[in-house]
Amino acid sequence: MHAAVRGILRAGLRAADPFPTTRDALRALLERGRLRPRGRLVALAAGKAALPMARAARAVLGARLEELLVVSHARAGRTPAGARVMLAAHPMPDARSVAAARAALALASGLGRDDLLLVLLSGGASALLCAPAPGLSLADKRATTRLLLASGAAIDEINTVRRHLSAIKGGGLARAACPARVEALALSDVLGADPAAIASGPLSADATTFADARAVLARHRLQAAVPAAVAAHLSAGVAGRRADTAEPGDAVFRRVSYRVVGDNATSLRACAAEARRRGLRVRVLAEPLRGEAREVGFGLGTLLREERPPCVLLAGGETTVTVRGAGRGGRNHELALGAALALAGAPHVACAASLATDGLDGTSGAAGAVVDDCTLARAAALGLPPPEAALSRSDTASWLAAAGATLVTGPTLTNVCDLVALAALPAHESRRRRL
Repeated sequence: MHAAVRGILRAGLRAADPFPTTRDALRALLERGRLRPRGRLVALAAGKAALPMARAARAVLGARLEELLVVSHARAGRTPAGARVMLAAHPMPDARSVAAARAALALASGLGRDDLLLVLLSGGASALLCAPAPGLSLADKRATTRLLLASGAAIDEINTVRRHLSAIKGGGLARAACPARVEALALSDVLGADPAAIASGPLSADATTFADARAVLARHRLQAAVPAAVAAHLSAGVAGRRADTAEPGDAVFRRVSYRVVGDNATSLRACAAEARRRGLRVRVLAEPLRGEAREVGFGLGTLLREERPPCVLLAGGETTVTVRGAGRGGRNHELALGAALALAGAPHVACAASLATDGLDGTSGAAGAVVDDCTLARAAALGLPPPEAALSRSDTASWLAAAGATLVTGPTLTNVCDLVALAALPAHESRRRRL
């Protein structure tokens, strides 16, 4: 059963491979004449999938591509020929993130009307490209991001705030590139693949306002906790003393073309196809995963107990974790442990796996975890404390590693949110059926 759910999730990861998806999309654009400007052709690749997306650009465009700036969180694999690679931090931006954002804005602002900027975006670019708005510092943005991450705020809420503290997000890169033409390809790490949310929308109109950003802080009771400069900046924006992000209909977007080449839904379809190939009845949950990870995991485990095996439940999305202690963990670990609590003593053989598609779940050092209906019993036999203790300390990664339930992939160089697979077999079939 563990091998089955691992194989199903691997199929989802293959569907999100940035190199072939970007290569195929670029070939289509080239055939349509979209990548043959009268002037210069330059490219910016930013995010966790930046390197493979940049390699695809060089493979398709060759010497036509005059300049290639790559902003990544890690070096992995072959560096594209002639590329300038800049490393920056994720999820917390650092000084390298500021330098990378400045380089990206300089690349864009140096273009004229006959030039073309190719932008290859993927998840993580929000932190990797950090350009604090005038009057704000990197420390201000870091402190605010840290507070939001620990508060349990959803990714769209976090991005709403980050757009209003930035000079590059919320259409800032499009403003810098104008009047050049822009072709953008994105690997989406947000539900619904909204361009305004991917990498906090550096090329997209932003329908949110300073008031929306301040409301996010209020919902999570962070108004008094954020740096004074951040609070003052948002208040000035609400009062109309700061220019807001680029709104829908802004002239800077008239020459921007945007296409999503991969997302969570694409990976879920691949997972479903693999599960059917293995002879399992498939149910893909229509609603994306949201809310507290431990509660979502328990709910999914309870749902699996009610299903008729052999079957697999598939879901995608991004839950949240309200940090309660100083342990190691992440949303996929908390979801898996919540599922283990629900699966204990299930009437059939049951297994659940939760995977961060970028290969790193929170502070765990792993991609996620795979549990089953016997995980709690095995942990008790090993002398581990009750799982509730790990949840109360936000130390789910340590507990699951000790229980032998960790799921390790290493850096995947992609990012399409999280994937969850839960499978069940009748008890009498579990020993003889090979999935």
